[in-house]
Amino acid sequence: MSNVTNDKGALDGMYWGEKPKTSENNNGALTQSDFFALLTQQLAYQDPTKPVENDQMIAQMTNFTMADGISQLNTNFKDFATTMNSSQALQASSLVGQYVLVKSDDLVFDGKNDVVASANFPENATNVKVSIKNESGVVVRSVTIDKADAGRLQLPWDGTTDTQAVNEDGTPKVDDKGNPVMELAKAGVYTISVEGSIAGKNEAIVTSVYAPVTSITLGNGTTQGLLLNVYGQGQKKLSDIEEIAT
Repeated sequence: MSNVTNDKGALDGMYWGEKPKTSENNNGALTQSDFFALLTQQLAYQDPTKPVENDQMIAQMTNFTMADGISQLNTNFKDFATTMNSSQALQASSLVGQYVLVKSDDLVFDGKNDVVASANFPENATNVKVSIKNESGVVVRSVTIDKADAGRLQLPWDGTTDTQAVNEDGTPKVDDKGNPVMELAKAGVYTISVEGSIAGKNEAIVTSVYAPVTSITLGNGTTQGLLLNVYGQGQKKLSDIEEIAT
């Protein structure tokens, strides 16, 4: 009777080893090491009579290198975008409390402080008419300017209306020099419109308004970017700012 020897070494390699664990960080994506392992296996099992052409091998390596480079570029671009957002947030924070010029026709009068608008004339204009209306659409203040040069024309409004104030006894109110004292508009939102004659044709002029930045809103990085909260004008992008008052 022959002896049976339990030779474990003879059985090595006849069973599947432990399945290698996939890195949890790459989400199952192939890495550069995986690619070269596959390429090595491809070369090991190729038909010796029909080996892989050099240009095919170079093409495979080039394609993977390009894909890996694009992946790294995307990662670097995300880091760059994050840095840019942080830089923009830092710059925008310095605007809080500053007056900025934004395209608008809304004037927010608080009942005492002046409001400054701006009209941007594309060419020289004559017979310029400025009208300020209340929320009901009634004109409370109107001014006529003989001429305006091309460019920006600032239009400050101190809140006075075209209506003369009256005393308690009902008589028209005047100052010490006998000049009429005009009524002050109530606090609220008003609308300004500017028209002028350019080359013989009456045209509406685009207006802008100076208003303070009250705060900033950081975007979520997908649907919107950083926004400035401008008093009485809502949220504005940095690109919407036409001028920063000093």
